[in-house]
Amino acid sequence: MRRMDIKILVATHKKYWMPKDSVYVPVQVGAALHPALGYVPDNTGDNISAQNPNYCELTALYWAWKNLDCEYIGLCHYRRYFGHKVYSKDIEKKKGAIFHREDYEKLLQKYDVILPVKRNYYIEIVRSQYEHAHYKKDLDEVEKIIAEKYPGYSDAFTKVMNRRKLHILNMFVMKKELFNQYCNWLFDILFELEKGIHISKYDVYEARIFGFMSERLFNVWLEQQNLKTCDVPVIFLENINWTKKIANFLKRKFIGRMN
Repeated sequence: MRRMDIKILVATHKKYWMPKDSVYVPVQVGAALHPALGYVPDNTGDNISAQNPNYCELTALYWAWKNLDCEYIGLCHYRRYFGHKVYSKDIEKKKGAIFHREDYEKLLQKYDVILPVKRNYYIEIVRSQYEHAHYKKDLDEVEKIIAEKYPGYSDAFTKVMNRRKLHILNMFVMKKELFNQYCNWLFDILFELEKGIHISKYDVYEARIFGFMSERLFNVWLEQQNLKTCDVPVIFLENINWTKKIANFLKRKFIGRMN
């Protein structure tokens, strides 16, 4: 079998351990705003690097869309990777479970898109979760933009918003050609949203709006496509305080968004 041309971007804003497998390409996000880290910067060629505080890992996505040539492309994060299920908090065991090139090649022979296992909100639907965690008006504006620019996606938007499960984290692997189609659709909507809302008074967390919104939009785009997908476990290199995470989730639902 021929070797697939796969590049998995590892979005990072700081120096951190990186997998040695050549399939991974560490990309410094927001490189236009910070000193060089020695990774591939996202501020060369056509880029939106300076907008990283609002677009998060999407600045790496945009850079790859406009500047990177490959057959398959993916995105993960310096603390989160696709991998094999591991039941340990040991960091070395976690690192050992991270996918290698061969794992991606095996799956990409059978599937169009590799995705992280969905997050289940249980007591919330996707729409209400966003409204409790962020600003409802921004989601309403996105819904309006889709209805005006991409009416064929309106039903998909409604279906996704009314579900309790969602692919989050902005992680995936797919053909570059498919990725280009997604980015053309995604950034057209986000740039239109940017023109229609005012975020100057948002705090640092809420200012990451376009990153948050893209997680929902990715699911809408997937819903509209007829693609064969595969859900894969995510390896979190740093332990998550699930008690705190769940407590904050419940506070947002029953008390409201916390500023």
